[in-house]
Amino acid sequence: MSMDRRQFLKIAGISTVLGLGGASVMRGVRGSEAEASHVMTNEKALTAKRWAMVIDVSKFRTEEEYKRLIKACHSIHNVPDFGEPKDAIKWIWTDTYEHTFPTQPNEYMGESVKEKPFVLLCNHCANPPCVRVCPTKATFKRKDGIVMMDQHRCIGCRFCMAACPFGARSFNYKDPRLALKPEDENKEYPTRTIGVVEKCTFCTERLSKGLIPACVEAAREIAKETGTEPGMYFGDLDEPGSEVRKVLSACYTIRRKPELGTEPSVFYVIGGEKNA
Repeated sequence: MSMDRRQFLKIAGISTVLGLGGASVMRGVRGSEAEASHVMTNEKALTAKRWAMVIDVSKFRTEEEYKRLIKACHSIHNVPDFGEPKDAIKWIWTDTYEHTFPTQPNEYMGESVKEKPFVLLCNHCANPPCVRVCPTKATFKRKDGIVMMDQHRCIGCRFCMAACPFGARSFNYKDPRLALKPEDENKEYPTRTIGVVEKCTFCTERLSKGLIPACVEAAREIAKETGTEPGMYFGDLDEPGSEVRKVLSACYTIRRKPELGTEPSVFYVIGGEKNA
C-alpha cells in the first residue's frame, strides 16, 4: 500500500516531536491512551490483571460446533465475508495441528489429534512484536494484557502483520462494509474501512458490560446442549483461583511457538488431565 502525503506527515510529525526531545511528552500521551483504553464505565465490567484463554480441543466434536464459534464472533463484530479465501478477514478460525504448532512435531501423536481442527485467534501475547513495530501506535497493549487495534490510527503499512508470527491479523484489501448486508450488521459495533488491519480483541466491548467473549459463551452453550464440559475457558491468568488457572493446573497445555518468547495468553489442552 502506497503512503500518501497525509500519512507521511503523520509519521514525520511523530519523528519531529521525538527528535526535539519530546520523548517524555509521547510517553505521557501513550500513558494517557493506555489509561483511557482500560477505563471501564460499567460497574459490572469484568476486569483482570492479565486475561487469558484455554481451549480444550477434545471437547469439540463436529464441524458445525466450530462454525458456531466463528459465527458467534464474526456476526457481532461485523467481520466481512467476501466469499474468496484470498480476501478472508479472520478474527477466529481453525487449522490443523501441523500448521498450528509447526515447531512442535510429534510423530507418535494419534492421527485423530493431528487431523483435528484447532481454534485459532490473536494470542494477546505478553511480549507482542506487533506493538513494537507499529509506527502510529494503532496497535497497543492494555494494562490487562489485551492487544488492541485502533483502526482510526492505522495507516495500512501492515508492519504488524509482518511482525505477528501467528498470522492473527487481516488486512482489508476491499471495503468490508460492502460485504455486509444491512440486516446482518450489528449496529452496536463499528464497521471498518478499506486499507486497515483488524483482529480479535478478546471482546473488550463485552467485557466492559460484564459479558465473557462471544466464542467462549458459544462454547458454553454447546456444552449445555451436548452435556459435556466447555471447550473454552476465559479468566485472569494472574489470579490463582481463576477458571483458567484451575484448568492449567489440572491439564497439560501447550502454546503456539513458545520458542519465540512472545508468551501467548492462549493455551491449548490436547490431552487429558495430568493425573488421569
